[in-house]
Amino acid sequence: MADLSSLLAESRRLTAHISRPDLPSVNLGLNQIEQQSRRLLPTQQPGTSDSAKASYLLAQAQIDTSALGSQIANLNTQTTFAPLQPIHDTDVAGYLRHAHEQSLITSIEEGRRETEAEFYRVLEQRMQRDWENRKKRIFEELGVKTGVESAGDRSMGLGGAANVFGRSRIGTSRSTKGLGTNIPLAQTGSGMGMHGPMMVYDRVIKGLNSARLANTAFPLIIRLKEAAGTQDIGSSSNKFVELLTVLQHVTGEEQPLPLTHAQAHLLNNTPMLERSFVSSYLGDQNSTQARDLRERVVSGARQALEDQYWTHIENTISSKIVEAAIGGDPGLANRVRGFLSVQFYKNGRWEERLELIASKPLWAQMFYLIRTGNLKEALDVAISCEKQLNAREPNFVTALRAWVESSDRRLPRHIRERLFTSYNSHIAYGPNIDPFKQALFKIIGKIEPHKRAVPLVTVTTEDWIWFQLAMVDEQEGTGLRELGEMLEGYGERHFSGGPSDAISPASSTNLPPSMLGVSGGSAGSTSKLAWAKMLIICGLFEKAVATMYEHPSLQVEAVHLAICLSYYGLLRVPAREESSDVDILINIPGRLACLNFALLINRYIRQFQKSDSDEALQYAYCVALGADRISAMVSQEQRVIARDQLDLAREIVIRTIAESDGKWPTLIGGMREDSTRYGGSLDLSLPLLHLHSVNEYYEVILKQAADVCESSRKRIDAINLYNLAGDRETAMSCLARMLGELLSEPGGGGAEGKELEKLARDIIRSQSARGERAKDTQNVIKLLEIRQAMEKQEAGDLEGALEAIEKSNLIPLDGDVQTTSRKMEEFRAMDPSITRNLGEILLLTMNVLQGLHARTKTLTYADADRHMRLTRIRKKAMAVMTFVGLQKYSLASDVLNQLMRIEVAISN
Repeated sequence: MADLSSLLAESRRLTAHISRPDLPSVNLGLNQIEQQSRRLLPTQQPGTSDSAKASYLLAQAQIDTSALGSQIANLNTQTTFAPLQPIHDTDVAGYLRHAHEQSLITSIEEGRRETEAEFYRVLEQRMQRDWENRKKRIFEELGVKTGVESAGDRSMGLGGAANVFGRSRIGTSRSTKGLGTNIPLAQTGSGMGMHGPMMVYDRVIKGLNSARLANTAFPLIIRLKEAAGTQDIGSSSNKFVELLTVLQHVTGEEQPLPLTHAQAHLLNNTPMLERSFVSSYLGDQNSTQARDLRERVVSGARQALEDQYWTHIENTISSKIVEAAIGGDPGLANRVRGFLSVQFYKNGRWEERLELIASKPLWAQMFYLIRTGNLKEALDVAISCEKQLNAREPNFVTALRAWVESSDRRLPRHIRERLFTSYNSHIAYGPNIDPFKQALFKIIGKIEPHKRAVPLVTVTTEDWIWFQLAMVDEQEGTGLRELGEMLEGYGERHFSGGPSDAISPASSTNLPPSMLGVSGGSAGSTSKLAWAKMLIICGLFEKAVATMYEHPSLQVEAVHLAICLSYYGLLRVPAREESSDVDILINIPGRLACLNFALLINRYIRQFQKSDSDEALQYAYCVALGADRISAMVSQEQRVIARDQLDLAREIVIRTIAESDGKWPTLIGGMREDSTRYGGSLDLSLPLLHLHSVNEYYEVILKQAADVCESSRKRIDAINLYNLAGDRETAMSCLARMLGELLSEPGGGGAEGKELEKLARDIIRSQSARGERAKDTQNVIKLLEIRQAMEKQEAGDLEGALEAIEKSNLIPLDGDVQTTSRKMEEFRAMDPSITRNLGEILLLTMNVLQGLHARTKTLTYADADRHMRLTRIRKKAMAVMTFVGLQKYSLASDVLNQLMRIEVAISN
């Protein structure tokens, strides 16, 4: 397809033959060009050549264009929907039959068009969702941060690193799926914005793990609320606090007494709530335990909304104390009456929809007392006006008393039937019915739960969701699960005030109001938190965390909310084979949603894994919270998932150790000068990883971390870890292998080689002090002697280099044939770290001998002394070449050529 530039060039060529340089050019806009083109069109004669060519081409396909053109010209579209057989004016049955057929055809066609449009709409949504997921993964693979800005070293912004599991035993024996370790984390220096919140929450998590080690209760929700409350005013922290308050009411967590209290040690009997709800939440969802938990969630969420609304009432009265006119009566009923005056009493008149009893909006007053959880006060108000109420609604006071006195807010059957009869007779469809009166009847009798909104009553999102919770009944199929499904059907867009794909806001009177909070809606992080709060209220905890994690500024809060849910046993995680390296929320058809908790934690700590390894480990310990069901009496699937969570937690710890770049003194300890080991913070936290002994810790954590370091070519770290784990044999084997690898590199590996050499000597000295000797110690000593020879050669100390080579006892230099043959057999049985460097060692030896030969010839020795020295050097060179002759098939051709040239130079 031609682009605009080519079109412009072609248009200029059209007028090139008539261009007049002396005439100015005329520049027209697109609209002007279109108008001129339309004026020129009627003046053009229709061309016949193209039509003739088209007719000829169609005729070859046996298509009669003239006949078809005649038929099209004579086509009468007015009879398209007319019956095939004419219908007489008196044929009523025929007319009705034809109309019925046309209605069916029209309905089918409309259904087809709607289905097609719906198909393409859903296809577009799924393609967009899949593209977003693919784009997210591509960005992460390219190192582009799309979520939380990397806090790096918590102050300098150093990022993480790529996959470190590589060829290690972890990488080969078990999959790293579910941790996202194959996706690199970009280095970024813009993490200061998240530094403060992260540090505040870090202290809470550290306190949590300390309490777990001490086997004491820890008020996690309260501590998180305190941490969130320290954030800047104007942030989303207050909404997060509201969300945590809902969760606090659900779990029943209580504020412990401060330690400064005189009897705090006696009165602080806070119950242990760690994993207290896990059996009910993860077990059979149709069991009594699961139903009781759902009722607990409903009750706790309702109480939180009631407390929140009472705070709103108090704030309203305080801000408009004159309009409230509460006087000197501090009672709850009077304060609600004052609130009603502010809301509904304008210009000396009450809202016209309110029904007044004894000149008071009694129905509204009782409703708001119930709305704020003050049931007994609402009953007292009803009893104080029982005579007037019975005159209008004879069954109401009796029903209210039974409902308030009931422990589960359920009415006896006969009272409910009478209330239902009264509702249907004149309330449900009566004109000018007080909406608060209608709402009271619906709540007390749980009448028409499918009609979810009442005008003037459910004016905010919190009002609407509280009304739904008041109507929930697990025993009648209108429980929390059904409420959650209905809420997801509305979707987040409706509650954020935007257009909803699922339901049009004007399509039903049952829809919730498109507002957020009592004070109205907002966008961004506040709307995400409001939607997450709705999901928490409906028991959709995993989806609440995933919703918050979608917004970059809420990812810190999302991580800590997930930890909180996992601590109380209210988080469902997937099996490892079902997890993903990208998706946080795992939706499997026919099953409940799961949260990839390990991936969530791993992504979070990668921002500071190198610089603050100890803090990173604190979060890794939280992944192991789900490992408590390994030995529990649960299904095999639950035990597998628990085992997966423990393995993932340990792998995060292993990866953190490997990524800490040797900053271990406070993390895993080290070795003292007297060759004894001292521990680090990880040694004190072994119970959090279900490690029952130091030996198990060495085997499961330190040796695995050493394998990771070795596979990622962190040689020094790997050897140190093997040594700390007490695996001297593997440490010396690694030393021999790595010294051998560095021997052939330029300069012997440079600074890394020197550091490795120093480490090897320290370990050998430490082993000698303890009277130990590993299998590969002798190989390491030989390689150290060769390295020393190389260093002395570079320094010009050729005699010292030759002495080091002889001390290594690798190359025979005495010229004895039997000794040379024996050395050849011994060399073949040596470690590969030495045998693969045979060429380097032989070249080193011959170069040293050549240097000595040249120096001897130039120095002022007596002739006899010089001759004796040269003869001794030639003899050693000949011995080396004899050894080379026995090993020539093991040497490269270029090495042989160099050796022979050196031998010729020494012989002359």
